[in-house]
Amino acid sequence: MRVSLLAVAALAAGVVAAHADDAARPRPALEDYGKLPAIEGMALSPDGDWLAFIGVAQDQRRAVIKKLGGPGGVAVSFGKMKVRGIGWLPKDHVLVQASETVSVDPAQEAYARSEFVQSTIVDPATGAAIPVFVAQRSKILPATYGYYGHSVAGDRAYAYFGGLTLEGSGNGFVDFDNNRGSISHGHTDLYRVDLKTGAPEIAAGGSELLGADWVVAPDGAIVAHADYDRAGVWRLFKGLMNSALITRIDAPIGGIGLVGLGRTPDSVLVYQPFGPSNDFTYVEYPLQAGGTPTPLFGDAPIRTLIHSEKTGLLIGGVTNEDDPRTIFLDHGLQARFDAVAKALTGETVSLVSTTADFDKMVLLTEGPGDSGTYYLVDYPKRKIEAVAWRYPTILQGAVGDVRVVPYKAADGLQMQGILTLPPGREAKNLPVVMLPHGGPEARDYKGFDWWAQAYASRGYAVFQPNFRGSAGFGKAFRDAGLGQWGRKMQTDISDGLAELARQGIVDPGRACIVGASYGGYAALAGVTVQQGLYRCAVSVGGISDLNMLLSWDAARFGENSLGLRYTRQFLGVTGDSSSSLDPLSPRKLAKRADAPILLIFGKDDTVVSINQSRDFADALKAAGKPHEVVVLEDEDHWLSREATRIKMLQASVAFLEKSNPPT
Repeated sequence: MRVSLLAVAALAAGVVAAHADDAARPRPALEDYGKLPAIEGMALSPDGDWLAFIGVAQDQRRAVIKKLGGPGGVAVSFGKMKVRGIGWLPKDHVLVQASETVSVDPAQEAYARSEFVQSTIVDPATGAAIPVFVAQRSKILPATYGYYGHSVAGDRAYAYFGGLTLEGSGNGFVDFDNNRGSISHGHTDLYRVDLKTGAPEIAAGGSELLGADWVVAPDGAIVAHADYDRAGVWRLFKGLMNSALITRIDAPIGGIGLVGLGRTPDSVLVYQPFGPSNDFTYVEYPLQAGGTPTPLFGDAPIRTLIHSEKTGLLIGGVTNEDDPRTIFLDHGLQARFDAVAKALTGETVSLVSTTADFDKMVLLTEGPGDSGTYYLVDYPKRKIEAVAWRYPTILQGAVGDVRVVPYKAADGLQMQGILTLPPGREAKNLPVVMLPHGGPEARDYKGFDWWAQAYASRGYAVFQPNFRGSAGFGKAFRDAGLGQWGRKMQTDISDGLAELARQGIVDPGRACIVGASYGGYAALAGVTVQQGLYRCAVSVGGISDLNMLLSWDAARFGENSLGLRYTRQFLGVTGDSSSSLDPLSPRKLAKRADAPILLIFGKDDTVVSINQSRDFADALKAAGKPHEVVVLEDEDHWLSREATRIKMLQASVAFLEKSNPPT
């Protein structure tokens, strides 16, 4: 990594200046949509004196820390590593998390690449940057497996991370199920790391199960821990290992999580199915004997939680809705936030960061004509100031209108999707790109989506269907997708196309389908499993062979793993191979492909085997079907690099315009 001092007179001055004249600008270049956001993850220090954020320099993310109202600052460059997150630690230290694709075992395709997360502690006053566990690489794998909080004891401050304790040479790769490499166990331990020196010490040992989590209080006490075993049972304990059992939950495909402190220091939060509806919600568990678990937030579905920077206690949450609401458990804080949000009428307002006393906040707005604006709020001074834009060259007139379209599937199940319209065009008889999400247990939201907006800017309506199995609509809706991979999950997408056509918004004869990961599978299935619907299909890191997916998951995760159980549930099978999946596997149906296909994949994909694309390309070639292949060098599963994001957009738009011209 490289550390440099900044001499910046005003935060993001050039970014703000870019919005000085929004009139009569030409349509943004396609590359502008593929660029990494100029600013991400703004975080105020608890005292409000410092601001940290992820910026971009020479097409790479970097961590930037700046003193508000003062000169200078610190920028930390991580080279080819991908900065994923930034936040504040005690005593004005900053935590930066970045990941890197590492070659681990070229002899085995499932282990050829692995994505390792590296955490770095930065002192903005001195510019010192300490990578966690790197100095101890012979004893601890130089990667972190979860961040579990921080504490202060006198003049010392600490952060807590999951780490893999090594034995022997420390050079081997970890296989959690088969104990390959230089460890004799399959778990992470909890380490306490000194923020000033980087020195680690074990705070709690892990267990020989599939996963472990801890909750650390601000005074350093480990108040609870949880584990998940190979039988699919999740357990919550008070304190350390072998302590009092608080609850156990049967969870064959996971989804249960210990997420932090509750409203009091002697309570914790668990994300789990609860109550008569058995929907996922946040439940508070008292850690004393005889306590009653309490679901919080009523019927409001919560997307993210808000914890106090000072105490670590739960103070609120943001709803998982198309128009998200910020809910505070304290009426005074709610009134303060509502007053600020009201000043930004017409925008979707999200709380990004706040000081410990809530006098200062960072807000992010999205809405009509807004590609994402960061505001710095000083509540006592009644001051709200726009300080940065995520996409400073995509201004008001270039942002396509985004709306929610409800519809019913063929079997009557109610669902919805997100429609992005091309700027300046009437929503009538438009060419359309169906853009299903990955996961499949994920969802799309009403907001600025760089990928959807890129296609809309070229003249296409873009529809992102939240098909059954998607997250955020309750457990029953998620479970409706189990066993429906390539079946009803697939027809839910084309049912959305039919609804848009019924409303006259799109021309169903001018439709293509594009997606990544599971969405890439849906794109390929749209022209093989289904036929007669789409003029073309584009898969980015998608899946073409479902039995290959099972064998890949078995090799990566193990026969008794959560990952494999999860995949089997969605595919509707019990073993690692099933002939019933052949009619749902595009590679096996290459001769049926009824439209041109573009296959795009990153060579560093650690989630979906790159052979899913390579082997399908071979099958299409053998069948004499039109197809193209684009390989993204140094790119992972998530399109993390700017150059390759742009390359993906350029290739896919050229393919769309050739197969399905927008005019």
